[in-house]
Amino acid sequence: MTYTDFAVKDSAPPRLAGRFIVFGNEKGGTGKSTAAANVAIALLRRGFSVGTIDLDSRQGTLSRYIENRAQFASAQGLELPMPRHVRINPIAPAQADAMESEAQRRLSDVIGRFGDRDYIVIDTAGSDSALSRAGHDLADILITPINDSLIDIDVLARVDAAKREVLGPSIYCKTVWERHNRRVIEGQGPIKWFVMRNRLAHIDSRNRRDMDALLQILSHRIGFRVAPGFGERTIYRELFPNGIAVADLPAALDRPLHSSHFAARDEVDSLLTATGIVAGRA
Repeated sequence: MTYTDFAVKDSAPPRLAGRFIVFGNEKGGTGKSTAAANVAIALLRRGFSVGTIDLDSRQGTLSRYIENRAQFASAQGLELPMPRHVRINPIAPAQADAMESEAQRRLSDVIGRFGDRDYIVIDTAGSDSALSRAGHDLADILITPINDSLIDIDVLARVDAAKREVLGPSIYCKTVWERHNRRVIEGQGPIKWFVMRNRLAHIDSRNRRDMDALLQILSHRIGFRVAPGFGERTIYRELFPNGIAVADLPAALDRPLHSSHFAARDEVDSLLTATGIVAGRA
């Protein structure tokens, strides 16, 4: 199916006043769900109403995060702000256009219930799917976490690592361009795309310098902006079983905070302002 055929046959889900923040790429293990949960809860802590949608029907990590949060709050007698959350079930295999239409229908039904939300945070699967593409169609802001490794650059472009040269865009990059163009054709505005460097090491290294250089080249060639990511901190993994985010600290953690905890909180704040989700630089 060509792009033109797709644009004509299906209409994107209805636009709402709330801003759609989509976490996406086509590689697993990059921290999409952790970033999505921390952004959603940080917005809740700022007094915004938030809806969360889990399109990763196989892993469902964001859904487990929210479930853990509700159970922890109940067990501890805590008043934790909660998003309105929906997990969309997988779509049965069918012809591509039928799956696209079904994905659009399901997502339209869900966001129709989120009309009162200030923000809607969407977590997508680490692979290509009709649901993931439908989620990207909604993205006012697209955040693509990548691990700070030359291997993970592959999600953005084909790179000759030895020569540090860019050979061409990745399949995922072409997908984002397609969804971007679709939005523009339908008068919905462009996707603001940010690549978030995740699990950053806390020391300088050749790898980090190489990543800096390649991402600067790619950002100009592909059309994204680089956003500050999260460091390689155990606190993000430690908080998941209880559904706690760094924005909940210190109230939800009955132990002293360390400098790493405050640094993690600053990292989330920096991501929110760098992407223009909250007031700050766009």
